[in-house]
Amino acid sequence: MAITLHEAAHAYVAKWCGDNTASDLGRVSLNPFKHIDPVGTVVIPGLLWFLHAPFLFGYAKPVPVKFGALRNPRRDMILVAIAGPAVNLALAAAFAAATYLQPKLPVQFGLWWVLVCLKAIPFNVGLAVFNMLPIPPLDGGRVMLGLLPPHLAVRYARLDRMGTIFIFGIVFLAPTFLQILGLHFDLFNRIVGVPARAIIDLFMRFSIFGNG
Repeated sequence: MAITLHEAAHAYVAKWCGDNTASDLGRVSLNPFKHIDPVGTVVIPGLLWFLHAPFLFGYAKPVPVKFGALRNPRRDMILVAIAGPAVNLALAAAFAAATYLQPKLPVQFGLWWVLVCLKAIPFNVGLAVFNMLPIPPLDGGRVMLGLLPPHLAVRYARLDRMGTIFIFGIVFLAPTFLQILGLHFDLFNRIVGVPARAIIDLFMRFSIFGNG
């Protein structure tokens, strides 16, 4: 649900802003199979799980956007980019509110439902915070492209491939190798985990546990 709605939101806002590229490909859809990337959604998470990695990571098929087709490319680029993370934060808030259903549900189902909500809140928040890192090709990188002056935006866009290397190498692989060497410096936790936990704590205050 988190990833499907994230990608569908990108596609819907792009269509709303004038670009029908993703819509014509069927990406304005709640069908998760429309958003599966064979490598990012299946191979990489499966390989990490098989290798007993300390984290699981994956991604959906990127939503294609022709920014020249947008009515206001610079503004609409930002709107399309933030749509996905915004939906994830909305889902986290919805799951926090949904914990109040627990007392009204049968005992066993109620316990299961609370566990679902407690898993969904940090997952959605983490997905939103991670994607808003100002690194292309993440959503935060697209926001930066829309905010930067044109001459700087062109240079920043060239970092797209380097951004992918940074994400995999520095954020995910480096902590693992440092741990093997007996060093403990988790960059991912510092740049994603710390702000994510603060937002999770905020949502939890509005859950049934915030009143307990």
